[in-house]
Amino acid sequence: MHVNKMKSPVATTSGKILRRRLKADGTPENIPMYPYEIVSRLSDLSLLDFSAQPVPDSEYSDLDPVERARLRRIIQIYSTEKELLDLSDEELDKALQLITTVEKRTVPTMTGMLLIGKKDRLSAMIPTAETAIQVLSGTDVKVNESFIMPLLAGFEKITEYMNAWNREEEFEDGLFRISIPEIDRRAFREALVNAFSHRDYSILGRVRVAIEEEGLTISNPGGFIEGVTISNLIWAEPHGRNPVLSDAMKRIGLAERTGRGIDRIFEGSLLYGKQLPDYSKSTEKRVELYIPKSIPDKSFIRMITEEQRRLGRSLPILTLLILNSLKRMRRATVQEIVSDTNANETKVRDAMEHLSEAGLVEALGSGKGRYYILSAKVYRASNDSVGYVRQSGIDALRYKELVMKLAVEQGEISRANVIDLLHVAPSQAFRILKRLADAEELELISKGRGAKYIPTNTRVRKIVR
Repeated sequence: MHVNKMKSPVATTSGKILRRRLKADGTPENIPMYPYEIVSRLSDLSLLDFSAQPVPDSEYSDLDPVERARLRRIIQIYSTEKELLDLSDEELDKALQLITTVEKRTVPTMTGMLLIGKKDRLSAMIPTAETAIQVLSGTDVKVNESFIMPLLAGFEKITEYMNAWNREEEFEDGLFRISIPEIDRRAFREALVNAFSHRDYSILGRVRVAIEEEGLTISNPGGFIEGVTISNLIWAEPHGRNPVLSDAMKRIGLAERTGRGIDRIFEGSLLYGKQLPDYSKSTEKRVELYIPKSIPDKSFIRMITEEQRRLGRSLPILTLLILNSLKRMRRATVQEIVSDTNANETKVRDAMEHLSEAGLVEALGSGKGRYYILSAKVYRASNDSVGYVRQSGIDALRYKELVMKLAVEQGEISRANVIDLLHVAPSQAFRILKRLADAEELELISKGRGAKYIPTNTRVRKIVR
């Protein structure tokens, strides 16, 4: 039996609101949903924007003029909406929905308090807005600080720590010098913005940033929003738990305007040929992102850089993911790439055609046996011509060996046998058999649809006998 998932909390006829969970043994059960859990559930379902709610018992004076000046400075540096700077303080607060009207009184919204609220008032009114920064070197703790402060101030504080510990290296590509940070700055910024703007502020917890020798970890309370999973994370329609807070972050220039900040996070690793960001430790109660520090692939960087210069624009995230898949797997079918990237098959096929036209990818084989590799141009750029020959020529040797082995085992072989053995198209199976016959390793003993071949040494043994 299949029952569609409800898009709202469910109650019994007696008014009891229930939620479903798994017990320790893996079996499901229904338990009461308590009042404090309702806000979080409605936020998960995109039925309530917690960040747009007025802060109870607050006053307009709870917003800090110093933090508003910081907000204006951030707009001046990052935002494309410079006209916001021409507004008065109250007009700016209204434009960004930092304030609202309750019973003819102007009061801060949750977004207003989170972004520019006075520190002492923020701690008293939104105690869930805690942030922690840790810098670890092996088992040694270099920094371990936890605080509640306006998000913009917290953002700058964490960024200062990150800049101090984020080493860079440079390499020359012709006339150009490329700087490669351990953690891409734009990826870090988007990851931190996501943690702040998509966390669940209705539950206790904290945004945690851990800088370690192996990589960067950023986690926040509240699981993925309804409809978003680890497998569709890159491709899901962008929507957040706190739309008003997210919109304010975008308008002041801290967040990606398109809402595709996740693209930036993955792009920060893909552009340098590094290991991809990892969300696998996320749960229904917490999102955890790990960006590993790994050795950059300079030949891969050179390939991406040259192609972007040729096009005069950045490569799409799907193109980068496909190239990364082929770099790791060496060779792959469309279905394998779809499985590796979790992307739409039609879009993958279209992207593969563009990459083939650009000379970055080559298609080998045909029919069901068709697969793709990085092109000879890419291998030459990395001084790995041997690797190209190995990937492009291996099938000819492997197919011959497998076909001959089966022919010897059975005493004869047909085109149907080759199709079943190698999962190739009928035309390719015919060409493989014909090449072996032309090389006098197989001999055709019957023609037509039931044509069969035998190893030539079998014929010699029969004649001798």
